Amino acid sequence: MNAEIDDFYAVIPAGGIGSRLWPLSRADAPKFLHDLTGSGHSLLRDTWDRLLPLTGPDRIAVVTGRAHRAAVEGELPDLTDQNIFLESEPRDSSAAIGLAAAILHRRNPNVVIGSFAADHVIIGPRVFQMAVEQAVATARAGYIVTIGIQPTEPAVGFGYIKRSTDELVVDGAPEATLVEHFVEKPDLETAKAYLAERTYLWNAGMFISRADVLLDQLARTKPELHAGLLELAEVWDDRDRRGPAVDRIWPKLEKIAIDYSVAEPAAEAGRLAVIPGHFDWDDVGDFASLAKLMSRGRPDDFAILGSGARVLTDASSGILVSQTKRVISVVGVRDIVIVDTPDALLVTTKEQAQRVKGVVDALKLTGRGDVL
Repeated sequence: MNAEIDDFYAVIPAGGIGSRLWPLSRADAPKFLHDLTGSGHSLLRDTWDRLLPLTGPDRIAVVTGRAHRAAVEGELPDLTDQNIFLESEPRDSSAAIGLAAAILHRRNPNVVIGSFAADHVIIGPRVFQMAVEQAVATARAGYIVTIGIQPTEPAVGFGYIKRSTDELVVDGAPEATLVEHFVEKPDLETAKAYLAERTYLWNAGMFISRADVLLDQLARTKPELHAGLLELAEVWDDRDRRGPAVDRIWPKLEKIAIDYSVAEPAAEAGRLAVIPGHFDWDDVGDFASLAKLMSRGRPDDFAILGSGARVLTDASSGILVSQTKRVISVVGVRDIVIVDTPDALLVTTKEQAQRVKGVVDALKLTGRGDVL
């Protein structure tokens, strides 16, 4: 068992609907509330459980929308009331993580925070926790730190982190290196080159930093956003003043990912470090990822997700997600994706799974929000 890290606070941003997993993931039942691994728990609960040995139950905060408060509290009964930070509407990760940093820094000026998405799958919690321990040690030294995943294939669906060759010596973090720069999602040939070079890691969106250091970087690059978050933090623990302040300030905050507002500028300034993560990680970004996760590397399998699914298969591979009791027969098709819900049916292939987001966009444009 890992020992709790006294000055460390974990932050779980639980937002977004996971539009590439429609119609399984919906606005009222987003990806992080589903069990996509067969663990018997939601992805949110699994995230909580792997952070718990490092923090204890009183030092995990969740940032989520007001509409999801009841569901989040149902999944996490040990989450304290003071540690659920509610957004009036989605404003992207800079606002969500920045709000948590500002509130926690006001409560404890020396706190180190780590942000970990609510909807990722990690296999090997002990190895994950060892990486977080190194990241916290590096953060104490004044760096903003990310945990990069060692690539196992030339993936084109992830951003990449290029490690610097400059030496970085930090007690308690033997694997820490500086980050040279971030790279957007590459094409296949570029991804193959990155895989061969071995100095690139996948960007998994995990960030660990002293709260004051993260806020300082945000003030340098996005001063208006920083000012709004500090104003919110000042009144957050006053129930009477919090609600009106959120309604007034939150909708005006800039929507921008923390990769662009904090991580990339920090890398350019030599203030960003990375710890390689030697654990299995997946962001379950689409049904192709889910199929791969469920088949555990057996590409010819037909994976089935759904309690009581009634499925007949013959000479087929792919994935079927069922939320109905209808009998579904799949005959002679390869790499198919079928998602059957009471009010919507999706049929595609693993190769085309990324295009599901376009269906969601089209439904919005045609006024079919009833199925979103």
